[in-house]
Amino acid sequence: MVESVEVTAMVIGTSPVNEYDKRVVLLTKERGKMTAFARGARRQYSALMGSTQLFAFGTFRVIEGKNAYTLVSAEIKNYFEQLPKDPIRACYASYFLEMASYYARENNNEVELLKLLYQTLRILCRDAVPMPLIRVIYELRIFVVNGEYPECFHCIHCGNETALSHFSPARSGMICDRCLSEGGRLYFISPSTLYTIQYILTAPIEKLYTFNVSPEVLRELQKMMKGYIEEHIDKTFKSLEILELMEDTIVQNIEKS
Repeated sequence: MVESVEVTAMVIGTSPVNEYDKRVVLLTKERGKMTAFARGARRQYSALMGSTQLFAFGTFRVIEGKNAYTLVSAEIKNYFEQLPKDPIRACYASYFLEMASYYARENNNEVELLKLLYQTLRILCRDAVPMPLIRVIYELRIFVVNGEYPECFHCIHCGNETALSHFSPARSGMICDRCLSEGGRLYFISPSTLYTIQYILTAPIEKLYTFNVSPEVLRELQKMMKGYIEEHIDKTFKSLEILELMEDTIVQNIEKS
């Protein structure tokens, strides 16, 4: 008899297979990114219908095969039901899933990535933090989880800890006033924005979404992360183009309020 394996996971990808089956991608705590097939999950009264929806988080029981897993049961703790009902939130959430899928690896320890994604979707369901700010926090912190975050406590050229005024995407870090000629393309970073960046890099994930910023700081964070992502991620995310059109309007409304 084949034994099943229990994993804590979130559904980060789905696609139909055959007439009634479903292919799901799980981001698991125990085994990283995992592909599983859910037999009959698209049938109207299937016990697996709800548990194979995007964003579903809980405990999944799977059987390991040669090339993939078979999903046999699940106990869902959070469906994040608010996300599919709101087109803007759904677009942000889809982008966050795409980034998580890009970085997740099979049989890898993805505890921090799963925790970050879960906390991000939780705050996205509320109105406590503006969605554009949630996005830049998530973008910067996912680099930390992946171990390739920028140096924002010292000048990357001379090591100076003071007068850090510009960010270099290509050099992956801050440049002080004395080394501006060494940085190439640079983005101005105010002291308030630098403090925010340093907090995002070092705060516990549970404390990430506990603050707000001024429109000026948000703009600086957005420019910085756009440049950094363009420099370090060689993938075009499907949901990003639509998201950025929506986000311009959201930021304009924030600045007017």
